[in-house]
Amino acid sequence: MIFGRTPVLPTPEEALKGRETPEFEVPSRHTVLGNALLGPYPEGLEVADFGLGCFWGAERKFWQTDGVWTTLVGYQGGFTQNPSYEEVCSGLTGHTEAVRVVFDPSKVTYAELLKLFWESHNPTQGFRQGNDVGTQYRSAIYTHNPTQEAAATASREAYQQVLTHAGHDTITTTVLPADTRTFWPAEPYHQQYLDKNPDGYCGIGGTGVELSHPSETNWGRACPTGIAPAPDTTN
Repeated sequence: MIFGRTPVLPTPEEALKGRETPEFEVPSRHTVLGNALLGPYPEGLEVADFGLGCFWGAERKFWQTDGVWTTLVGYQGGFTQNPSYEEVCSGLTGHTEAVRVVFDPSKVTYAELLKLFWESHNPTQGFRQGNDVGTQYRSAIYTHNPTQEAAATASREAYQQVLTHAGHDTITTTVLPADTRTFWPAEPYHQQYLDKNPDGYCGIGGTGVELSHPSETNWGRACPTGIAPAPDTTN
């Protein structure tokens, strides 16, 4: 894909093949929270995956949230196995930059994480976030159970209503199951990037339009009542 051309997702046949094993080792611990980055995670925790633009700033939004046990960044929703950052940025893997959030649902609900997700970026921009242009910056939610899917879809509909009232365009965020869209952890230097580089680039910025608190809305009732097992992230 030539830089400057309108971003287009590749087909599986066009995508880079990648590799059977990663070219790097993911750090064992979160530099801020001190907990393990890769599973298995402690019993009772749940996993959520979000794509909302450059994952450096997006990850910080979530690790600063009470009830979040660990976060890590990676690539999701594409075709290439064990992709590199350079490959993802080429537009030839089909992945988006994603944040995996491992959280305690007794302290922060999935619905509350959805509210943070929607308000932390502009979900109407297609293959971009602000000045960051490319298929890797598209907005996406990858769900781990039917209850997450119901909550994500309902919250998207609710946020569309308030965005439309505020004069914004149609949401382009996709809601898709995570079980068929492998989360590939990103290189070590990307993990908790803004903790290691406090003055580093952060392209995250919302529309300024708030979504009602989940406790005050019908979509909030769709937040999970059970606990989803943490997926195996070692392959």
